[in-house]
Amino acid sequence: MDLAYVCEWERWPKSTHCPSVPLACAWSCRNLIAFTTDLRNDDQDLTRMIHILDTEHPWDVHSVNSEHSEAITCLEWDQSGSRLLSADADGQIKCWSMADHLANSWESHVGSLVEGDPIVALSWLHNGVKLALHVEKSGASSFGEKFSRVKFSPSLTLFGGKPMEGWIAVTVSGLVTVSLLKPSGQVLTSTESLCRLRSRVALADIAFTGGGNIVVATADGSSASPVQFYKVCVSVVSEKCRIDTEILPSLFMRCTTDLNRKDKFPAITHLKFLARDMSEQVLLCASSQMSSIVECWSLRKEGLPVNNVFQQISPVVGDKQPMILKWRILSATNDLDRVSAVALPKLPISLTNTDLKVASDTQFYPGLGLALAFHDGSVHIVHRLSLQSMAVFYSSATPRSADEPAIKRPRTTGPAVHFKAMQLSWTSLALVGIDNHGKLSMLRISPSMGHTLDVSLALRHLLFLLEYCMVTGYDWWDTLLHVQPGMVQSLVEKLHEEYTRQNAALQQVLSTRILAMKASLCKLSPCTVARVCDYHAKLFLVAVSSTLKSLLRPHFLNTPDKSPGDRLTEVCTKITDADIDKVMINLKTEEFVLDMNTLQALQQLLQWVGDFVLYLLASLPNQGSPLRPGHSFLRDGTSLGMLRELMVVIRIWGLLKPSCLPVYTATSDTQDSMSLLFRLLTKLWICCRDEGPTSEPDEALVDECCLLPSQLLIPSLDWLPVSDGLVSRLQPKQPLRLHFGRAPTLPASASTLQLDGLVRAPGQPKIDHLRRLHLGAYPTEECKACTRCGCVTMLRSPNKTTAVKQWEQRWIKNCLCGGLWRRVPLSYP
Repeated sequence: MDLAYVCEWERWPKSTHCPSVPLACAWSCRNLIAFTTDLRNDDQDLTRMIHILDTEHPWDVHSVNSEHSEAITCLEWDQSGSRLLSADADGQIKCWSMADHLANSWESHVGSLVEGDPIVALSWLHNGVKLALHVEKSGASSFGEKFSRVKFSPSLTLFGGKPMEGWIAVTVSGLVTVSLLKPSGQVLTSTESLCRLRSRVALADIAFTGGGNIVVATADGSSASPVQFYKVCVSVVSEKCRIDTEILPSLFMRCTTDLNRKDKFPAITHLKFLARDMSEQVLLCASSQMSSIVECWSLRKEGLPVNNVFQQISPVVGDKQPMILKWRILSATNDLDRVSAVALPKLPISLTNTDLKVASDTQFYPGLGLALAFHDGSVHIVHRLSLQSMAVFYSSATPRSADEPAIKRPRTTGPAVHFKAMQLSWTSLALVGIDNHGKLSMLRISPSMGHTLDVSLALRHLLFLLEYCMVTGYDWWDTLLHVQPGMVQSLVEKLHEEYTRQNAALQQVLSTRILAMKASLCKLSPCTVARVCDYHAKLFLVAVSSTLKSLLRPHFLNTPDKSPGDRLTEVCTKITDADIDKVMINLKTEEFVLDMNTLQALQQLLQWVGDFVLYLLASLPNQGSPLRPGHSFLRDGTSLGMLRELMVVIRIWGLLKPSCLPVYTATSDTQDSMSLLFRLLTKLWICCRDEGPTSEPDEALVDECCLLPSQLLIPSLDWLPVSDGLVSRLQPKQPLRLHFGRAPTLPASASTLQLDGLVRAPGQPKIDHLRRLHLGAYPTEECKACTRCGCVTMLRSPNKTTAVKQWEQRWIKNCLCGGLWRRVPLSYP
């Protein structure tokens, strides 16, 4: 493990830390981190604030005044990573969602309350979606073999089997409260006691079973008391939420049954199920003032021995033997330093052998480790079942030996800096910690877990996790932390190779996601940075093509076998004539008739298509330079065919409304620019189309393209701005020191090379990358930017046309690349 960056608060006057205030931290699958602080000053109590940031721009933190009356005790993201639950020590629970789908703007409209009863555990109800990763099959060709859907029932279902949304919480007094979100927006809340004899609950955790039930584990904080388990069933009866509870087998920690150590660890300080959907395994930590011990337990079915007397009366044969559930200890650590925080892996790795023995090539896999933070400032990654140490991080400059007894270590004056809250990322390749001084630390966790792995095995680990993110839709920022510039080319090639092995239907589903993934990988190497522009241009081209084709309508009401868009593709593929008018004659032009206002509103998108075709053809003579943006399009038959189709559509729409046509600056007034470009584009497309043999462009085509700058003014395309994010600027063993609320001056990244179209001079006019509208050098409209690629667009739509609204609705939640939006200041770079 090593430190990637540290982000700390500016020093507030008269601010104080409150050691007794617990900290909460949660990491979403979209790589958003929510956390609390233990800072207070004379003006405000900052323990009631929720801070939310994206890991690529940690300084751009959004602090929400939660209006909780007491300190926040729990934070929990939903499965989509777009909503957040917060709970406090007064029993209030709030549900937060993005305002205007912005990652740095949050609002709460619903919640629940168990007045005066502090919440100790909180979770969203399970939606029934569970995926298993088969690490031992990481070399398989099909994604279906590597990632399989596990049969898992939702906690509660609506009519038709749709999972019902809601949350469940456990209070200090032993109550369980469930709130259900109805589709109408109404909240159904019910509260029930976990058992008849209510007792204090100092610690609790929640897990789910495959049958749709909920398991709650509780402890009163004393290691001399048992850890209790309850099964909770939720149902809706007569439009009311009903809760039924049942007691399950309990356990006593092993350290309390040893007479020599009975009173050594008086308090249970941590109680966690190993996973939300793994109710059969639980992690317990008991502590004293100076040290801790950690135990891992498993719930198993065991046969109940039958007395011989009853055997003679009714012999027990085979499956008829009575079974009971019993907790068995899997492993336990030796005496450790005092544990301050625990973080559990979210990667659902499926082990073929659930015992402690696992395959040799997976025993150091990141998803098999959980993190333990200690009061001396160190962090240990240990195996989730055997609890054997896999990796160690020391916050001090002088690392201590892991084998050195805790009692012999010299104690520093005053408390050491240590993590009070910790969370692992969704691929377990990164760890975030909030320490007792309010700082946020981001740690990389190597895929090799500190053990020597050859480059090919490390690449296989990273490739496997990238494929997992591609299939699930999770953000892959934490995986990029470990990609070195020399790995980029190999990873992109292998990712494309694995993608092409999948069936056509799955390829279509993942087509845009793999382009976005390739783009984010290529940012990390100076050799591939120009391809970032190509991948984003491909994303934009696919989106424009599908949107414009969707506007076409059949002339007759009876639905034909093929849509107008499909028929357009078929005709353009079949007819290889270089004359645009001859291709147009073979189409039913009545299917292309649109409202005049709609055509005019689409002019900016049509202009981009025309400019892009002209730019590509003008760059053909320089195709030997792969550092020039657009290079990969020159041999991409699919993309060139798509551009050819759009040119035909634009030609037909131009007959209806000439003002919607792309505007070219030509040296001759009589020149038909559209016909010229279509003719050259067709010749280039024939050289590399999928249906025929590929060939190099002939000299005549290259010569004609060389003459284009003398016939038409070549536009300077505005490619995506240089991203101001961190991941391409992080260096191994060189952590960055950042401050919340203050944008840093970051070291140069690979993408700041002086490439054509990548660098914008100060004061140069800016552009809306989705609407293709010019915003001026100093925009006056509010804008939002993508957290992943840096794409910028206006927050509010300036156009009310239905077709433009349809285009804008595609990007209301996410960017072209799938990244989240964040509000940016008017003077964005």
